Amino acid sequence: MKKKKVFLTIFISLLLIVSVFLFINRDNFVYVGSVDYVEVDCNKKSQILSEVYISDQKIRRENNLIKYAKEDHRNQELIISILEKCGMPTLNEVNQQQMNAIWLGLQHTEYKYRIKYFPLIEKAVKNGDLSKEQYALMKDRILMDEGKPQIFGSQMKNGKLYDLEAPETVNERRQEMGLEPIEDYLKRYDITFNPN
Repeated sequence: MKKKKVFLTIFISLLLIVSVFLFINRDNFVYVGSVDYVEVDCNKKSQILSEVYISDQKIRRENNLIKYAKEDHRNQELIISILEKCGMPTLNEVNQQQMNAIWLGLQHTEYKYRIKYFPLIEKAVKNGDLSKEQYALMKDRILMDEGKPQIFGSQMKNGKLYDLEAPETVNERRQEMGLEPIEDYLKRYDITFNPN
């Protein structure tokens, strides 16, 4: 009986300590949740996209995972809301950096959003509003999400080049997309390319 009381006292004390800790640090713990539509003014899409681009690049230079998750989530909501409310812009409406913000937002979001909006990316590439390189990177990421081999060799998983379709001809495909030879690309990751 006495052991049960001691155990219960310790358990309640630990629970209280954890609860107080979580309460004090509540701003540091964020449930990012689903990407929701937010109110956007289509007349201000250029400004919003510029802010998203700056934010995306800034958080990738910093080493703050909590802030990273919050801002990425917010950027994704803004991008998806612009696409839903205003449609996919072109370089006649926004500048290249702002178009790149759309690509970055989609590249860094969940698979279900990447796959949903990928046709808009394809069309933007065909129109010259986004680069073939951006197409290749997103296509590879989608294939990786689906558990299929990538085509252009742009994606890593667990410190290794993710599965690659027809590795012996990857540099031909990369060249068509304006990508450097895979050997040069992989040097940045200290990986030696072995097509076998």
